[in-house]
Amino acid sequence: MNHSIVTEFIILGFTKKPELQGIIFLVFLIIYLVAFLGNMLIIIVIIHNNTLHRPMYIFLLTLAIVDIICTTSIIPKMLGTMLKSETTISYAGCMSQLSFFTWSLGAEMVLFTTMAYDRYVAICFPLHYSTIMNHHVCVALLSMVMAIAATNSWVHTALIMRLTFCGPNTIDHFFCEIPPLLALSCSPVRINEVMVYVADVTLAVGDFILTCISYGFIIAAILRIRTLEGKRKAFSTCSSHLIVVSLYYSPVIYTYIRPASSYTFERDKVVATLYTLVTPTLNPIVYSFQNREMQAGIRKVFAFLKH
Repeated sequence: MNHSIVTEFIILGFTKKPELQGIIFLVFLIIYLVAFLGNMLIIIVIIHNNTLHRPMYIFLLTLAIVDIICTTSIIPKMLGTMLKSETTISYAGCMSQLSFFTWSLGAEMVLFTTMAYDRYVAICFPLHYSTIMNHHVCVALLSMVMAIAATNSWVHTALIMRLTFCGPNTIDHFFCEIPPLLALSCSPVRINEVMVYVADVTLAVGDFILTCISYGFIIAAILRIRTLEGKRKAFSTCSSHLIVVSLYYSPVIYTYIRPASSYTFERDKVVATLYTLVTPTLNPIVYSFQNREMQAGIRKVFAFLKH
């Protein structure tokens, strides 16, 4: 049940310095458009090409959808408040934003692990790949991703809605995230902190370890490749994947593993951009645009549009 008497929150945004607002607006707008258009292109290409209707590309399609939901639930509202002097968000709007964000956060973390497992099977067991990663397994893995994401969103949003916001309503952040909301609560937040910690350890740390284990087996398989050129290409792909994965998991673990009293919002706002904007922008470049089949699919789409 919602015990809050606050009907709206004031979002302070990324910076309090007026002279930086214009630059920050332009930077965030450009990065958001790159992320949105890049992920939208992936969705169109995979749907348009029947040859890409395979587990690896279905996971990439899902990742692109998750990234669009993540960035679109946060950045347009942030940019809108920067254009207007009105920097408020309604209580319902804030809870809605939090719900979509925590859903996408949970989905992305589990998806990275699922995609790493898919690549592990493809590289370490190439002859059995189609048998192991069949249609039923693919559906089961995606269902697991959605179920975990929905549970993560429901638990954290419901626990935030149980809190009482009785006075201070200024969120020192650029969106409604759990840490700044806990800092505003007039009621005890111990249960929230425990559940955030549990989710961080199981989802973020747990998935990161499983993802690294998968890539460990993949690297071991790559070392058995005899040609130097084959090793170079495989290592290049693996290293870029691991960099993006680390860029996502590390700031998430850092942000959510600490108690609310230890947050430093000026620094944490910068950290938050890594998993809300930077990673969704890099995902299409690293996971899709370097892939030959995706490149061929993109050319087909543009050729179709020309005619």
